[in-house]
Amino acid sequence: MPDSVHIKLKIMSDMKRVLIVTYYWPPSGGSGVQRWVKFAKYLPANGWQPVIYTPENPELTTIDKTLADEIPPEAEIVKNHIFEPYGIYRKLMGQGSTTDLKTLTAANAGKDEVNPINGQKKSWKQKISLFIRGNFFIPDPRVMWVRPSVRFLKKYLEEHPVDAIVTTGPPQSMHLIGLRLSKATGLPWVADFRDPWTRMFYFKHLGLTAFAEKKHHRLEQAVLDGATRVVAVSPLVQDEFKAMTKTPVELITNGYDEEDFKKDVDLDENFNITHTGLFASDGNPETLWRVLAQKCEEDEEFRRSLRIRLVGKTDREITDSIEASGLGGNLKDFGYQDHETAVREQLNATILILPLRKEPEYRAVLPGKLFEYLASRRPILGIGQTDGAMARVVSETASGVVYDWDDEKKIRTWIDFCWEEFKNDELHDNTSDISRFTRRNLTAKLAELLNQITEK
Repeated sequence: MPDSVHIKLKIMSDMKRVLIVTYYWPPSGGSGVQRWVKFAKYLPANGWQPVIYTPENPELTTIDKTLADEIPPEAEIVKNHIFEPYGIYRKLMGQGSTTDLKTLTAANAGKDEVNPINGQKKSWKQKISLFIRGNFFIPDPRVMWVRPSVRFLKKYLEEHPVDAIVTTGPPQSMHLIGLRLSKATGLPWVADFRDPWTRMFYFKHLGLTAFAEKKHHRLEQAVLDGATRVVAVSPLVQDEFKAMTKTPVELITNGYDEEDFKKDVDLDENFNITHTGLFASDGNPETLWRVLAQKCEEDEEFRRSLRIRLVGKTDREITDSIEASGLGGNLKDFGYQDHETAVREQLNATILILPLRKEPEYRAVLPGKLFEYLASRRPILGIGQTDGAMARVVSETASGVVYDWDDEKKIRTWIDFCWEEFKNDELHDNTSDISRFTRRNLTAKLAELLNQITEK
């Protein structure tokens, strides 16, 4: 056996092992995947070997094969078959399967509606399927995976022991696996909430019966009380959970990987207003489109220079709104792209826009893209709750501004300022130190948490 293999085995034998239960894993794409791929990437340097448990046949809505390159060689990947009721739903709706990687590409993966749950226009089929999803699959359609996963993992852990368990949701069913597995094995367990549960914006749109809603709350409380630690990604969500349970609630936000931003990008000569990631119709910044259209009418040079670049899954209502404002000639809709492409577009932006959904619950949300926007060091125009979690971070980091959706005057003034600075080549980044948001530092924080709960 080569010496390098001996060394690797010795290093791994000295590591503690953490079982990470996640539904989303490469080749699936999206911010939820990035969070735990990046944690897995840096955990070995902090003395922890990641053991990933994930479905072998997940329902994929986006793919990003580049993320697989981030998985460290120390990671152990364990897969198990899942019964996926979404396949039945897609047949009902006349849609093809998204488990077929031969037909699912980055170009066509994101054609579904971004916000089907709280979208205003629903067919009778969508209404029926939503009622079934909300009331018969609690907390979500992946609940069918809970019992077989617990059975599978109990047997697996007998032969391949770990020191701790982490579950990450949504889907919140992953936490039910952690709850049952922790009770069965006595292992310490961290419940990582990338989004809230009953306080998530779409919860009230599920059409729940009183019985179903009560069950959601009961399961949520059982998870919060049963976990050794709870992790939230936003300080406002952390506060909400602290008020609900005696279990310690830690804050570990999303972040950015410094290595992703060590790229040289040749800025073009256009005034690029860029959005990356999911762009839902209930966050459509119509006031911004109106401001840009007015400025195009008043300033021919601005009209020629303006480019609106949408990089990610975007609701049709938004592109229709842009075209209706007379900005169709300035629009470039790239559709869903892999993470590497999205980062490149962020670095090439003049301004990065981050409109939040108008749901009041979104005040507590910290979108994952915000941290990569920070790393891009381009001025950020946030549109949404001016007293929310996002506004707090933007203010603390001096990375841009956040205005209300309807504050046309302030949005126009800021666009005018940026345009003049841009023309004079004086539009500079003022972002403060953001090193606390690096994936490396956040993983060190996670590792310390794991060390605390596994101390004998």
